[in-house]
Amino acid sequence: MRRAWFLASAVLSLAVVASCPATAAPATTQVLISQFMFMPMTVTIKAGSSVTWVNKDDEPHTVISDTGVFRSGALDTDMSYTFKFDKPGSYRVLCSIHPQMTAVIVVQ
Repeated sequence: MRRAWFLASAVLSLAVVASCPATAAPATTQVLISQFMFMPMTVTIKAGSSVTWVNKDDEPHTVISDTGVFRSGALDTDMSYTFKFDKPGSYRVLCSIHPQMTAVIVVQ
């Protein structure tokens, strides 16, 4: 009798867990740094999401906001930098070493 109660409890617990919606983790979008460009050059994400930049060039690059909201150090080949965007807005991104490299992150 006790074993049957335990089994029924376990089955009920599993059913409750299975019926609860999973909490989605905030998204992370990847931007490649390649051929002295950010690819893609424009990214649209939801507030609370992160962007990870990965340097695929043989030269170092940085990832900075033109308003000083974020700033990476120099990223060598295959190094990455991640920033979480909590506030909606449009963020202009550039490389401080190669200022012709620009991109825009749009946070909704």
